[in-house]
Amino acid sequence: PHAEILEVAKEILAEQGITLDIVEFNDYIQPNTAVENEELDANYFQHITYMNQFNESDGTDLVSAAEIHYEPLGLYAGKTASLDELADGAQIAVPNDATNEGRALLLLQDEGLITLKEGAGITATKADIAENPKNLEIVELEASQLPVRLADVDMAVINGNYAIDAGLKVSDALAVEASDGEAAQAYVNVLAVKEGHENDPAIQALVAALKSDEVKTFMEETYEGAVVPMF
Repeated sequence: PHAEILEVAKEILAEQGITLDIVEFNDYIQPNTAVENEELDANYFQHITYMNQFNESDGTDLVSAAEIHYEPLGLYAGKTASLDELADGAQIAVPNDATNEGRALLLLQDEGLITLKEGAGITATKADIAENPKNLEIVELEASQLPVRLADVDMAVINGNYAIDAGLKVSDALAVEASDGEAAQAYVNVLAVKEGHENDPAIQALVAALKSDEVKTFMEETYEGAVVPMF
């Protein structure tokens, strides 16, 4: 959703005589190296945890100029229509990547389906499940495959962007990550800049535009809960 959101901000900035050039990438590395090398002023595509990990692994000096939005995971019904009907030994599919599996398991814990080991947090895997009273089978799948396989399992925890693509609405989910929970803080999407440019006038103008009522309304009306403004 990032480029679409920036198009709204672009119109706001144009009224102030500021031209916003939006450059789209198809990977998660180039946008960061371009900002680090000062080929671009900022990027808006990643959550804070990914940015911090990228700084560590690639030696970049990126910082968050602002926290903008959050894309919650949702638990969707497959063969079983409700949490109350979940049978002993039911299958629940979760994303298999390190970033999202922990989030999915935390959501299942919040719904009282499992209990994770103390301190497992957002890095949890199914090996960290301490209690599983319904003997649920946790099926790990690539995130993009979850909507495709939803009909084959009892339930699945699906990322917001893949849910949107599959025509699933967050409002139809049986459970959704809380916007004030641990995952929301760890995975809030940020406007990233090279350290030292956070207070540049143009960056501050972009922050103000992204945090405007117009953008907030656009997020809420366009994405129907799949993109949650954090301002």
